[in-house]
Amino acid sequence: MAHPRLSGVNSPPVILILAAGRSERFRAAGGPSDKLSAELTTPRGTRSVLEHVIAAARASGLSWHVVTPEQTASLPQQGMGTSIAVGVAATPGAGGWLVMPGDLPLIQPESLQAVASAMAHHQTVVPLVDGKAGHPVGFGERCREALLALRGDTGARTVLEQHPPHRLALHDVGCILDVDTPSLLAQAQALASSAGQ
Repeated sequence: MAHPRLSGVNSPPVILILAAGRSERFRAAGGPSDKLSAELTTPRGTRSVLEHVIAAARASGLSWHVVTPEQTASLPQQGMGTSIAVGVAATPGAGGWLVMPGDLPLIQPESLQAVASAMAHHQTVVPLVDGKAGHPVGFGERCREALLALRGDTGARTVLEQHPPHRLALHDVGCILDVDTPSLLAQAQALASSAGQ
């Protein structure tokens, strides 16, 4: 699940798909499995949640990298911050990063492309859908060291405080509809089904 090695100068950003979590909230709410393994049927076919996200990344034409549990297992602190740092370290030569969790199965390739395009003019980019902040969050090369320093589950909020983001209005509910619980997965499935009619 790696990406082509990049050349460095003026390289496009790499999509970092964070898939090292334990799905604790999903299981606690009655989910029978890891949420990223749960199946969802869209007009593009039946795939796992994570496979839908990877398919969108692939269709965007951008390079992408999946951060898996195996890549973070040996580290003392687990969480989103650690996953981001591991992903950045694993993508030398990237011209920036589009960071997103692996549980956004309805995200559209065009949204990934839009955030990447906005990064040509802004150091950080946060998409907004109906006024709600979503993913992927874009980080430019100047954020590298701050991202590498992240640990635990704090995420990259401190990096966004250092580099206030450009807010990019999008119309893709897939940027904000994660499937943290079985009910949210059912909501995603209902939306996908209606889109295919």
